[in-house]
Amino acid sequence: MPDHPASTTSSFAALGRLLRYARGYRRQIIAASTCSIINKLFDIAPEILIGIAIDVVVNKEESFVASLGFESPQEQMLILGGLTFFIWAGESLFEYLFQILWRNLAQRLQSDMRQDAYEHAQKLDMSFFEARSSGQLVATMNDDVNQLERFLDGGANAMIQVVVTVLAVGAVFFVLSPLIALLAFTPIPVIIWGAFYFQRKAGPLYADVREKVGDLSSRLANNLGGIATIKSFTAEQREAERLKASSEAYVEANRKAIRISSAFIPVIRMAILAGFLATFIVGGMMALDGTLNVGAYGVLVFLTQRLLWPLTGLAEVIDLFERAMASTRRILDLLAEPVHVRDDSARTLTQPVRGEVELEGVGFRYASSGAGIENITLKVPAGHTLALVGATGSGKSTLIKLLLRFHDPSGGEIRIDGQPIQSVSLKSLREAIGLVSQEVYLFEGSIRDNLAYGRPEASDDEIIEAARTAEAWSFIEGLPHGLDTQVGERGVRLSGGQRQRLSLARALLKDPAILVLDEATSAVDNETEAAIQRSLKRIGHNRTVIMIAHRLSTIVDADTVAVVSDGRVIESGNHDELLARGGAYASQWRVQTGQV
Repeated sequence: MPDHPASTTSSFAALGRLLRYARGYRRQIIAASTCSIINKLFDIAPEILIGIAIDVVVNKEESFVASLGFESPQEQMLILGGLTFFIWAGESLFEYLFQILWRNLAQRLQSDMRQDAYEHAQKLDMSFFEARSSGQLVATMNDDVNQLERFLDGGANAMIQVVVTVLAVGAVFFVLSPLIALLAFTPIPVIIWGAFYFQRKAGPLYADVREKVGDLSSRLANNLGGIATIKSFTAEQREAERLKASSEAYVEANRKAIRISSAFIPVIRMAILAGFLATFIVGGMMALDGTLNVGAYGVLVFLTQRLLWPLTGLAEVIDLFERAMASTRRILDLLAEPVHVRDDSARTLTQPVRGEVELEGVGFRYASSGAGIENITLKVPAGHTLALVGATGSGKSTLIKLLLRFHDPSGGEIRIDGQPIQSVSLKSLREAIGLVSQEVYLFEGSIRDNLAYGRPEASDDEIIEAARTAEAWSFIEGLPHGLDTQVGERGVRLSGGQRQRLSLARALLKDPAILVLDEATSAVDNETEAAIQRSLKRIGHNRTVIMIAHRLSTIVDADTVAVVSDGRVIESGNHDELLARGGAYASQWRVQTGQV
């Protein structure tokens, strides 16, 4: 997912977007920020007390504390000791509080942001996922969210405390000596300019770092998912080199960002030295000629370091900030992705669903390729079987995606039992349809977990019955752990035929009114195909079945066969009618049966 250029979406704009997103956390943010401010005020107080103590030692009964009514120097020192204890205790207390508040806020915000991003991604139509790699999405929801968490853990507090330090120490300086305050603050514009300069330079670089992280994650996910193919083609070395190239690109992107951020401290250090020397020398001269109290001089010297030195930490803070804002842009850009397939209706399909399916003048084109379907009209009575046949890319699977509302048609209307599917909730629509696709996806877990995926509350008896109907029980009961057998990631521990039968059983356990088989038998052996065909003969009664098939022998009993070519239905009828017609279906049948 590409980042916006820094020129159009600055890091501060990203921060504004983040604050708008986090408005529900306003109280926590205010509480954490307040504790950070109070902690920093307590933190700079000891330097002031040191100067006051020097004043007590030098001036005794004429010190500043004496003017408050404490004449004895010993009494004055005891008062300062009590204040020191109070200040250190307060600093420790509020450090504990801001640590707790910021860290808990970081945990809560990162968890909610990841959850929101995932839930929003689930609502996006399939074209979004077809245009983006899963690795990029995983990097956004995981690594980018964690990057923001790291900033909130420490960077946010550091930014607040730098501002508080400048304001509080500056106020003390101007009270004690406006001249020295002016000299001490002279480097600050240079430091601030440097911070913004490095921020502008670093922003695009960290955006590139986040992009390279996504590319690297995508490469790893693809290679680990395709490890069998890599091994079979003995491509381990080639893939290792490709991964190394992605990894080196990430290292190079980081190197460029580090080179900019690392230059910050040496530049700022020299600016700090200028401010410190001004306070040290000019203040010392003023103390020597009696125009500046010795205690005040001590306060100014100590506070100069307290004022300027923390600004060197801006390098690390800016580093965290830039990384976090680059990540924030990616996360919020994902959250801003428009949902084209809207789920706005609270209506449900009329129960019980009979399963009548009508397509009237339906059209759709993929934006990326221009392929699709045009003006398709079909009607499948409830309980009938429709078979869709045609060449790869003719539009058969597109019809299934439109029926499930993975996409919405650009024209025409699809109805189930007379109700337009866009007028009912996605939940009720998809609960009425069971999908068995060519590419079976099993989740890591047990066979029981996968079979009950559509009905988690199903009993073992119901699970076993569905497995028997799909002719999957015979191999399940032969496994050492039966239903508790772990299938592995994507079902890797099972054969292709076993996975396909489990997929059919999973759809049957859902007991849908409409069963969709998207080339479910094209990649299985003859035994599995025969088993699935026997299952279909049993389960096809009183259920609408829509089949996509390349092997015409599997759909000879279908009530209606529709031949799709270049996005249009060019023939329809039953098997015998189409053979008698002598068209495209008959020609394909002759090829598959060896009659030509």
